[in-house]
Amino acid sequence: MRCGAKQSGELGSSSEALDGILGFGQANSSMISQLALAGKVKKMFAHCLDNTEGGGIFAIGQVVQPNVKTTALVPNQAHYNVVLKDIEVGGEALSLPSDIFENGFRKGTIIDSGTTLAYLPEVVYETLVPKIMAQQPGLKLHTVEDQFTCFQYIGNIDDGFPTVAFHFEGSLSLTVYPHEYLFQIRNDVWCIGWQNSGMSKDGSQMTLLGDLVLSNKLVVYDLVKQAIGWTEYNCSSSIKVKDESGAVYSVYAHNLSSASTAIIRRTLTFMLLLIGMLHSFSY
Repeated sequence: MRCGAKQSGELGSSSEALDGILGFGQANSSMISQLALAGKVKKMFAHCLDNTEGGGIFAIGQVVQPNVKTTALVPNQAHYNVVLKDIEVGGEALSLPSDIFENGFRKGTIIDSGTTLAYLPEVVYETLVPKIMAQQPGLKLHTVEDQFTCFQYIGNIDDGFPTVAFHFEGSLSLTVYPHEYLFQIRNDVWCIGWQNSGMSKDGSQMTLLGDLVLSNKLVVYDLVKQAIGWTEYNCSSSIKVKDESGAVYSVYAHNLSSASTAIIRRTLTFMLLLIGMLHSFSY
């Protein structure tokens, strides 16, 4: 445990301030690793990020209800790396290089609740985004804050844009709906949450899936079996968890009562607030 004496940048503002960061990565220094080493818990935990009410569910232990399908973690990785096989937009597989999702230096796919958006290799980004926007060819795109690609749209975005599906090893899929990968900054202005990882300073070609795609899903981490999984879920409800003694108990959602749904959708504040509780990287 450590204490932060000073925060800089936007984290110092009242709207984006964090109470702290709780590391639940795979390193021995992480909270979950230390608790497991002390014999207090098994190395299993779960979270469910609610992008409607804010808050959600966080639990340590084995999730026994609902049933969650998993995929194997890539061994000997510092983060939660998985094997991504392909991506579909509107039910149609993208035509991508066969080696684009291989794991390696500055490559591979990471599941990270400590990242707000989702970052894709340049070739994936430049294939996926035009495919999405092709469904609305008349829209004019513009850049906001030198970072986000945005457009004006009036109507139901779930009706106007396609779903995106990620398919992983072990027949595990992750479906992302338009209301999840698009975020609203004004009543009629929407921005694309997908980001180009090739534009980063280090030129990384990582696929980094953050809160953008993890919200409204129960995500389970089983570090005993070296697996991770998820299922679509109502994150304002509850789950059943088995602790290290074998006892089963319910874990209920906690909402951010001071958070306005409109503000959450406009500024992604809910994601930033949850990073402090659910950050999955530990250095």
